[in-house]
Amino acid sequence: MPWLNAALFLLIAAAIPLGTLLGARLLRVKPKKVPPTRGDTYECGEEPEGPAWVRFHPRYYVVALVFVLFDVEAAFLLPWALEIRDLGGLAIADMAIFLGILTLGWVYALRKGALRWQ
Repeated sequence: MPWLNAALFLLIAAAIPLGTLLGARLLRVKPKKVPPTRGDTYECGEEPEGPAWVRFHPRYYVVALVFVLFDVEAAFLLPWALEIRDLGGLAIADMAIFLGILTLGWVYALRKGALRWQ
């Protein structure tokens, strides 16, 4: 009964954080004295300069999305590489197709200049 294992896992996964939140509420866990700097903007230990809400260029988001794309690719490659001997030739062909599609996307991003830092 795999569905029973999954249901039990989800129940435990929900019960632990909810239990800690409920326990903190029941025990009334709060700081004794709220520091005056609590609402200040924190920038790595430096005093903030200017407003906290600044518009960023969309290029930052494009670079972040490309990073996430290749990070997910690495997450898919590791388990495949560990089991390559047991998977056989079809798995190698499937991974070649997967990497080919990702390479096409990378070349497209390079040609469009999405990764050019200006």
